[in-house]
Amino acid sequence: MLLIAGLTLLTLFVTQLLIVLGAHRLVYPQQSWLDVAQKPALALLSELLTYAIVALYMFLLVEVKYDKSFWPAIRWNWPGLVGVSMLGIGVLMLGFDLLGRFLPMPKTTPFDQFFARPFDAYLTVAFAVTLGPLMEELFFRGFLYPVLARGIGVTLAVFLTAVAFALLHGWQLGFSWGPVLVIFLVGLVLTMVRARKNSVAAGVVIHMAYNGTITVAMFAATDGFRHLEKLNQ
Repeated sequence: MLLIAGLTLLTLFVTQLLIVLGAHRLVYPQQSWLDVAQKPALALLSELLTYAIVALYMFLLVEVKYDKSFWPAIRWNWPGLVGVSMLGIGVLMLGFDLLGRFLPMPKTTPFDQFFARPFDAYLTVAFAVTLGPLMEELFFRGFLYPVLARGIGVTLAVFLTAVAFALLHGWQLGFSWGPVLVIFLVGLVLTMVRARKNSVAAGVVIHMAYNGTITVAMFAATDGFRHLEKLNQ
């Protein structure tokens, strides 16, 4: 787990650095490298490359080092028709965001830059309902949770996996405890489903449905991402 986490951080740093330097030299020569580094599209490209490298490492780790078939080893276990109910759980988890109305929520967060322009918003939501949930579920519920469960038991493993999941998103939210608590509750449900259903795929479905529901709500609230200033009203 430490190797996977370390590889993720190192790869993200290296790809971000190379992409920013390349974009600064070839695409945005008139802008400072700091301004280029803050462009959401480049950050998403860096994350995409990082996920591809980490996913390959995960696959080779299981298939080559441990001589196991990857999908059965991580307990993918597609939920079948039960997956329809998983979609419902994802939609209902929007209630956690409504809880935010009663919590101290920041007016702005570092993540807001990803919704500063319609183009960036569309790229971000496309990532958030596809590759993002898949990779997060593979890491947290496919690798981290079972390791913790074997060592400290299911209950504490569910709690600590949700904590780690919330902390990962903490930087996006400026580590404001209100939204981080909401993400913790989301992670708690996802890990409980993983423990109960013994299925990483079920968590992926829920995660995609949850992010997709938020996306639809944001799309409607901003008139198709044409009036993004409404997000801060």
